[in-house]
Amino acid sequence: MKRLAALALAATLAAPAAALADSPQHLVDSSTLAIQDMFGGPLGPQEEDLLRHARAVVVCPNIFRAGFIIGGEGGGCLMLARKPDGGWSNPAFYTLGSGSFGFQAGVQSAEVMMFIMTPGGLNALLDSQFKFGADAGLTVATLGANANGSLSTALDADIVSISKTEGLYGGISLQGSILAGDANTDEDYYGTPVEARQIVVGLEGSNSGARPLRNILRRYGG
Repeated sequence: MKRLAALALAATLAAPAAALADSPQHLVDSSTLAIQDMFGGPLGPQEEDLLRHARAVVVCPNIFRAGFIIGGEGGGCLMLARKPDGGWSNPAFYTLGSGSFGFQAGVQSAEVMMFIMTPGGLNALLDSQFKFGADAGLTVATLGANANGSLSTALDADIVSISKTEGLYGGISLQGSILAGDANTDEDYYGTPVEARQIVVGLEGSNSGARPLRNILRRYGG
């Protein structure tokens, strides 16, 4: 039993690193497809309302969750913020990871999108890393792809999370998950040392490969 637990923990810790094994552009392209997929689902109209009000978004196109005695989840993510002209910034790269104990069995992949509704929510996520549930001053709401969420309640939250899942789990919970900036991938993608705040707030860094991602956000979010 201890040996199985150790093997599962090793797989959990490796998940976020494996998520960015592909090129940064692959994550950008996957995020573009994930947005198109999620906005075509049952919560599409709600998502469009959220996006129109959002100050920023975080897109995680493939969060992988697996568990046997020890469960974990991880994957690569992108953050983009709304520009003063209504458009969207270039993406900053992040990883999302967590570990949880419990008798779990199964595999699940999910597309996750977070809508950052307030300046406080954006500033919290722009720190080097943010642990969901650790900041009592921030409100995080969750709307599931198969659940009837309250849009009015979501609009009052600092961060709203929507996930589309396939597999054996009922849904993705961000509680206890850690969203951490990936400065090395930012530098690889933009060819210069640049931090997340510089990219999404200072509008520094440029890569034409992110244009389709920015355009699809403008398409759905006005």
